Amino acid sequence: MVAALPTAAADRPLRVIEAGAGIGTMIERLLDRGLLDHAVYDAVDLRPEALEAAPLRLRAWAAARGWAVATTADGVRMSRADQQVDVRLHTSAIEAFADAQPPGTADLLLAHAFLDLVDTPRSLPRLMQLLRPGGAFYFTLNFDGVTAFLPQADPAFEERLMSAYHATMDERRPRSSGRFTGRRLFEELPHLGATILDAGASDWWVRPVEGSYPGDEAYFLHFLVETVRRAVGGRTDLATSDVDAWADGRHAQIDAGELIYMAHQWDFAGVWKSRET
Repeated sequence: MVAALPTAAADRPLRVIEAGAGIGTMIERLLDRGLLDHAVYDAVDLRPEALEAAPLRLRAWAAARGWAVATTADGVRMSRADQQVDVRLHTSAIEAFADAQPPGTADLLLAHAFLDLVDTPRSLPRLMQLLRPGGAFYFTLNFDGVTAFLPQADPAFEERLMSAYHATMDERRPRSSGRFTGRRLFEELPHLGATILDAGASDWWVRPVEGSYPGDEAYFLHFLVETVRRAVGGRTDLATSDVDAWADGRHAQIDAGELIYMAHQWDFAGVWKSRET
């Protein structure tokens, strides 16, 4: 992805658009890696509470690293030495944002843990039109059909539970792309005229270390267990009492520093030529 980006300058800043930008952590990653010397960064998210938190977080994060931070009419401006990054915040569905923009203006299009939440056959063509010919995309954490909690006390029940959980993703279609978003992108992107330069698994792999979790993994795992419980609750093919017992047991394993979690996902980096190609 980095190799596909043009050289930015003060009079020609890199134009970046991120779909589902959340609280701005991707901006921090790109700044940390020195990829945003001169940039205009459009951060788009449907949730106003996320974009309200983003400038607060960015101000504190940037100031601690020597950036001067100023509030602008639509976001924040960060400057340091000869660097300047303007972050513009847009509370909008990404499709509505894309439809309102002139096509072919972005150098880089980002979507992190996002494309499996939208209907890619409908949304992705509109997103890709934002890129100029030769513009780069980086689409990360696209779920691809595997969720596992270990150890398994009852493998047969676990298989039924995970099948039901994944089925809830497919039932949201066409509002989302379903459980196999990752592998579908291998076909959908070239169909739109995109060239996939590289792709690789970006699996989540969370495990205890000597009986505890070193960061915020316990919070993350408790949240995931409750996500599964809520998703499959009330289904006729699973007894609520069995699902509750499973969730309570998994919470206990987290508290004891025993639970291992895995999920399979794909990352894609590439460039877009045009729909016509």
